[in-house]
Amino acid sequence: MNFRAVFHLISYLCAFTGAGQLVSWAVARGYSDPVQAQSGLLLSALLALVISFALWWFTRGPIDLKRRDGFGIVTFGWLSVAQLGALPYLFTGAISDPAAALFESMSGFTATGSTILTTIETLPRGILFWRSLTQWYGGMGIIVLAVAILPFLGVGGMQLFSAEMSGPSKDRLTPRIESTAKLLWGVYLLLTAGAFAGFRLAGLDNFDAINHAFTAAATGGFSTRDASIAAYNSLQVELVFVIVMLLGGISFPLHYRAITGRPLNYFRDAQFRFYLAVWALATGLVALNLYRAMGLPLGQSLRDSLFQVTTMATSTGYVSADYDQWPAFSRFILLCLMVVGGCAGSTAGGMKMIRVFVLLKKGLRELLLFIRPAAILQVKVGRKSVSPDILSKVTSYFIIYMLVWTLGTLAMTAYAPDLESAFSSVVTALGNMGPGFGTVGAVRNFAHIETGGKLVLTLMMLLGRLEFYTVLVLLVPGFWKR
Repeated sequence: MNFRAVFHLISYLCAFTGAGQLVSWAVARGYSDPVQAQSGLLLSALLALVISFALWWFTRGPIDLKRRDGFGIVTFGWLSVAQLGALPYLFTGAISDPAAALFESMSGFTATGSTILTTIETLPRGILFWRSLTQWYGGMGIIVLAVAILPFLGVGGMQLFSAEMSGPSKDRLTPRIESTAKLLWGVYLLLTAGAFAGFRLAGLDNFDAINHAFTAAATGGFSTRDASIAAYNSLQVELVFVIVMLLGGISFPLHYRAITGRPLNYFRDAQFRFYLAVWALATGLVALNLYRAMGLPLGQSLRDSLFQVTTMATSTGYVSADYDQWPAFSRFILLCLMVVGGCAGSTAGGMKMIRVFVLLKKGLRELLLFIRPAAILQVKVGRKSVSPDILSKVTSYFIIYMLVWTLGTLAMTAYAPDLESAFSSVVTALGNMGPGFGTVGAVRNFAHIETGGKLVLTLMMLLGRLEFYTVLVLLVPGFWKR
């Protein structure tokens, strides 16, 4: 690995982090936050910028990125920004425990939404803004942002783009990868602006609207309220959230094609159709179950189901109702949605709809081959046949996912009070979801998890966001051989 080139690129990521903290400091000054909050944000910003400049200065030189360098930049880059992102919590006194601050920071940058904070509404405005901004950075990806605005990366930008973007294959909108990154961030900015306008029209003030625009577009789930979206108790607000979350869970290249005059591409896309079908079916089943098993009015059942199914299907993690009190049938559907997640190429987490769709089609093919061994059957997504290479990648991903989930759950049984909390905390971390079930459920948080458990979940969040390979490949001895 070319460590000089790796850390030279990481210097820019540190600069982006410091710049975001400077903006958060300006917000803190504008809202007259306590002196400790203002000074803590300013100190963390200056420290991040000093580290950025030092790394940049001592690693100057020609940049020639190889494939393995891309893995190093993405993994070490995410670890670096997560550590720098923890500093505002520590310096302002919002969080005193370093492991807890790192957990909160990683949860932000990976757009997970899990939190250890118990009194969110009492936090300074600057910290709340920083918390939301980390999710906005991480939704589309801070590495993709670097690819978009650093023209000297050239061909090496593709290594970074591939290592960070989700899905078994990467959809390039243009031949030049930096142009693709710019277009994706342009769509992301447009979605964020639309979300802000929608929240303002629904009655949220400017501060809540911009914070929730950041976290909803990123399908992140951080809120400025202790009760999350339930605090507003507004159908209009919830409907805006549902629309933004659904859009965030759709492949952004599809959004770009729709904006440029090809909206029918949505319905020509097999992944989108599967995503919409799963969402609609889950919403209907949960609503019916709430109506029949809990005796809720049909309108309330549909409202609660619509919001919670959407937030789970897009791995956002907002809460409008205590779903831990729902029947087992509804909770199991929510658990399945947590695992599956949204579309590849979106800001959503989870395994991704396209992988689940391909696995189902592959399973059906194997069943048919068992009946007719001599048949020649292909796995197709829409009208296109899935290549053996993609099939292999999807199968390998599923095996690794199950293995990491099993090992992570085993580790968390040492820190969680019960098995339900242990396995759901790992599911929510790997899927970049937010709340789980049991003691880490809808109206609870992760503050009670011991330090070791917080570190395990921090690692799970990183593995889930970077989809395993980018991180795990660094553990292979052959990776480090020239």
